[in-house]
Amino acid sequence: MPTPAKPFSYACCKMRKAGIKMQIVFMNRLSRISGLTEEVFAQLWIGEEEGVWRLGWRDFAEAGEGEDCLWYEGGSWNEMLCVYRHELAVKMGEGYRPLIDGVFHEEEGLTGRNQEQLRLQYYSEQYANEAVYEELSAWRRGKASSERKAPYILASNRLLRLLSTFLPQSTEELLQIPGIGEAKAAQYGPDWLAITAAAPREHDFPLKWVREATDEDAFSSWLYKQKEIKYKKQLERLRLNRMLLQGIEGGLGLEQLKEQTGIGRRELLEAVEELEKDGYSVEKLIELELVTMEREQQEAVWNAYAELGDLFLKPVFHKVYGENFSASEGLDFYYERLRLIRIRFRREQADKLGVAGNF
Repeated sequence: MPTPAKPFSYACCKMRKAGIKMQIVFMNRLSRISGLTEEVFAQLWIGEEEGVWRLGWRDFAEAGEGEDCLWYEGGSWNEMLCVYRHELAVKMGEGYRPLIDGVFHEEEGLTGRNQEQLRLQYYSEQYANEAVYEELSAWRRGKASSERKAPYILASNRLLRLLSTFLPQSTEELLQIPGIGEAKAAQYGPDWLAITAAAPREHDFPLKWVREATDEDAFSSWLYKQKEIKYKKQLERLRLNRMLLQGIEGGLGLEQLKEQTGIGRRELLEAVEELEKDGYSVEKLIELELVTMEREQQEAVWNAYAELGDLFLKPVFHKVYGENFSASEGLDFYYERLRLIRIRFRREQADKLGVAGNF
């Protein structure tokens, strides 16, 4: 298990005065303009000593002296990398730019198409027609209720912002909005166009004019803010996974894990499922949670998965318990058991495929 790291709010310290010695494995120099003309400098560094990683930032004063701020200290390279990316995105959002490019160490960069889609998203966050956005949101609430679907499945907030900013007036224009394909346009396009085409607009399609209308410095800062949000989520997920693995190994059940992590049982189960997909064993938790479930009932659920597949829970629930089943514990209790057994079922199916693939 990785060495526990310091909390997300990292304390600053004077590394040289503390007498810490380590091998520097990476360093980059950054600068930004302060005020009208003054350029200020900083260094970003990664060091290692006896399996302990340290990550820090050094701002240089006018006299050339610098003070190190320790961002991370611990034994996990992956966690250190998440902290590195998040904190660097914060600094670049503040205007710092690196001497060496590729500082985020990502496998894939933005393509031209992705860049333009993000530009449209940025513009829509600045200039959306709020009245149209509210009308589209009201449409989504009503449609989600009538179709018994989650609102985000119909249209994300991002998509509603785009629609309320660029105000398409035809299906051809609608299809130029990122996130809208032929199927979506056919299904909901008439409803959207009834709202957007009725509003006056200042610009036409195609949307190539957005590039010239965008302030490049502001757009760059916004891009780094998106990275900051993305990397913070990755870091939070990594730390949640570590907490779950430690808790499961320590014999904690779902309710205890809920109290420890502060998240709901449904989200916990989703995280546990992801851990299993990533190759970690969660069998200890499954055994603990299913200890009071009769073996015959577990076998009935297993057989239902074998017959109906494991993609959807409701058909399996109806197969095992009947369509009119109700219980004082609530149905969530039974669905949790279905999900735990599904983890086992999927693991066995994957093992079978792995064995077959070896022949």
